Amino acid sequence: MKATQEQLRVKLQEALGAAFGRDYAEADPILVSASNPKFGDYQANVALSLAKQLGQQPRAIAQQIVAKLDVSDICKPPEIAGPGFINLKLKTEYLEAQLKAIQTNTRLGVTPTKNPQRVIVDYPSPNIAKEMHVGHLRSAVIGDCLSRIVEFVGHEVQRISHVGDWGTPFGMLIAYLEEAYPEALTTTESLNLGDLSSFYRKAKKRFDADENFQQAARQAVVNLQAGDEKTLLAWKIVCQLSSRAYQAIYDLMGISSDIIERGESFYNVLLPEVVEELDKKGLLVENQGAKCVFLEGFTNREGEPLPLIVQKSDGGYNYAATDLAAIRYRVQVDKVQRVIYPVGGEQTNHFAQIFQVGKKAGWITDDLEFVHAPFGLILGENGQKLKTRSGEAVRLQDLLDGAIAHARADIENRIKVEEREETEEFVSNVAQIIGISAVKYADLSQNRTSNYIFSYEKMLALKGNTAPYMLYAYVRTQGISREGKIDFEKLGADASIILREETELTLAKHLLQLDEVISEVEKDLLPNRLCEYLYQLSDKFNKFYENCPVLKAEEPVRTSRLVLCDLTARTLKLGLSLLGIRVLERM
Repeated sequence: MKATQEQLRVKLQEALGAAFGRDYAEADPILVSASNPKFGDYQANVALSLAKQLGQQPRAIAQQIVAKLDVSDICKPPEIAGPGFINLKLKTEYLEAQLKAIQTNTRLGVTPTKNPQRVIVDYPSPNIAKEMHVGHLRSAVIGDCLSRIVEFVGHEVQRISHVGDWGTPFGMLIAYLEEAYPEALTTTESLNLGDLSSFYRKAKKRFDADENFQQAARQAVVNLQAGDEKTLLAWKIVCQLSSRAYQAIYDLMGISSDIIERGESFYNVLLPEVVEELDKKGLLVENQGAKCVFLEGFTNREGEPLPLIVQKSDGGYNYAATDLAAIRYRVQVDKVQRVIYPVGGEQTNHFAQIFQVGKKAGWITDDLEFVHAPFGLILGENGQKLKTRSGEAVRLQDLLDGAIAHARADIENRIKVEEREETEEFVSNVAQIIGISAVKYADLSQNRTSNYIFSYEKMLALKGNTAPYMLYAYVRTQGISREGKIDFEKLGADASIILREETELTLAKHLLQLDEVISEVEKDLLPNRLCEYLYQLSDKFNKFYENCPVLKAEEPVRTSRLVLCDLTARTLKLGLSLLGIRVLERM
């Protein structure tokens, strides 16, 4: 009920101005949702904050505000509680009118922003020639979700995958393939990404132990940078093979197909310009042969200022230089107003450093927002980083396949218990949607900044804050439609909405909070807020369904309750779609 909150905020500010003078007309009324429904729906706490300023008791201030406050079209008469809290309870007829207004609205009352921006979300950014592993899950899932929400709010979103596709790792791999498997460097058909990852590990082992191989790898990098035809062809084959394998995983996960791959190689030609510009602006300092920018607030173990190396002493560049080139390009060419980096929390210092350099260089100005959205680790049942028994990171493909297999076993068991007959196509489709949804929802429902323990059993549970519970709530609404042979789309815009029971009122209020929740997530980039909203919606709908007969109710209550079912279904479907989750008609 963002629109409702905004109306109440304006009315409270008008009352403040009328009670204490024009200077107070823009004071923050500190309007929040009531912590306990028995006190009302909203609570204004401004009286307590003004006590010292006005030299009056908070309760006396609250009384003067209420005397000038006209909310009769929205709320019941305001009540003052405790030391000076102003409690506001929405009128039933107001709620009915609000539901009526969103009944035929495809966006369910969520109005697009009046100030659209151009936004880049930087994800999932794997490294070419390496298989995606569990460490890439959160960036892919969170990045996709944030892109969907920011886009739904009305901003223009570019999804850019800043892939690692340049530098020494490629020299190592190409040198190894030239030596051990030269036919692989002629076509993308002779290898798969698993082979490539295996070769990469062998190449790294050789690089660490063999000086002659180190020289060959470095020469391959030189050849690549010089545009050597044979080396460039090998590089392109590796990149194409990797991109194809990544796309298969994105498709399985339901990640948007609008991702633009823009690797480190894209910015390679711009790196000398970045160094030259930083030097002209007096930001570069030579330190032990390297060109650096010294940063404020960062020191080494000895307490000395810590430099950010932009160009190494041998003339090469590191990924900090590439990230700076990306910032500069995104501002000057992409013309963005906001860039969101959903990247692990271990990179927090790195982003603080490159953002500081970007500001010193004048690329990131006060009207632009570059924000790192850090996330925690995925842990195993032992509380440590999720790894295989051999100590390697779990392949993302294996993780997803495992979720689908667990979901399938659960579905087959339920079909057997319920003595149902279902086709193989139905079972496979439901298993995939539930399995993938469970993995994504388990990730998004956590506070982004926290670590969490990966557990198929917990994420596939039919009860609690899980994807299956959300999907089941949606399925229940569609079951009502099938049982009553009701076409929700034909209920009619003129259908009356009548809220009599407490569970109806509770559900109605929650349905009208969708716009507020989406607005919050778009600002603070915490998808778990939307997950919690959907979980509460499912819970409130289930209580409504258990306490209020729908199909057996008399008219006009029957149609009113069908509208509530339809609005719940559409809200669940929209909310889950913003999380990147598809719904099911049956489970």
